[in-house]
Amino acid sequence: MAHTYYSRRHGLGPASKGLALPKIAEHFAQIYQQLQEAGYFQEAFGIDCTDGYQPGKIANTSVDILLTIGKDDLWPVTSFFTSYSEDDLLDIIEYLYQNVSKPTHGTHHSWNNCGMHYDKFDLDLGRAEYREKINALLGHYVDKFELNEDGVVLRKVDEGFEPIFAATLPSPDTRVESRVKSAISQFRRHGSSRDDQRQAVRDLADVFELLRPQVKTFLAKKDEADLFNIANNFGIRHYNDKQQTNYDEALWLSWMFYFYLSTIHVMTRKIKQASNP
Repeated sequence: MAHTYYSRRHGLGPASKGLALPKIAEHFAQIYQQLQEAGYFQEAFGIDCTDGYQPGKIANTSVDILLTIGKDDLWPVTSFFTSYSEDDLLDIIEYLYQNVSKPTHGTHHSWNNCGMHYDKFDLDLGRAEYREKINALLGHYVDKFELNEDGVVLRKVDEGFEPIFAATLPSPDTRVESRVKSAISQFRRHGSSRDDQRQAVRDLADVFELLRPQVKTFLAKKDEADLFNIANNFGIRHYNDKQQTNYDEALWLSWMFYFYLSTIHVMTRKIKQASNP
């Protein structure tokens, strides 16, 4: 775990509340340039050799970005980072994660001091090192995000809930784990809408429905009904004119999400205990 220095621990200094987007984009461009010079994007984007440009797997990066992200004027990073919006920055962070690889073997091209030409790369190592650098940077941003192992930028977990997201679900049913993982990604994904978050809560409630037959063995009927009352009567599932919808969605959707996620973790552990007395 990285050391947190005095001023950050005590909320002191000009960056104590986080750096603004322009400064984060500037530092991101520096990280990209360092990795690019070290050959981490040579496999994907090629190299400007003194004998002429040698393409990588992606022949035209600007066109590829337009086709995959749907945006223009993002590439090259060092030319456009000053105009990045938050969405632009996070999009390009995800894009580079998909195309970074650590060079592991190559030869030095001495003509006109060209530099290293690599021919072997390690995708997993490259992504791991890129992710570590990017998350260290995003940790200083005024709005907290993180890049996960799938290369998706997610909003940071609310303080105190980190163990829930780090813990594994002890369920033998692969549907439980996959649906919970999908719901977490949908809820935390950068740019997720209220509808996305509501669907994530609905998906967790559906997981609980999947576990319901086993939950009945150790929950009182009233307690079991109360757990489903939240999703069924607060505009999450089974829409009708009796639904409670006059509430602060941002606050309550977050609460319902954490409530169901925590409950699923408890229930799967209780089920495991019951099956292995």
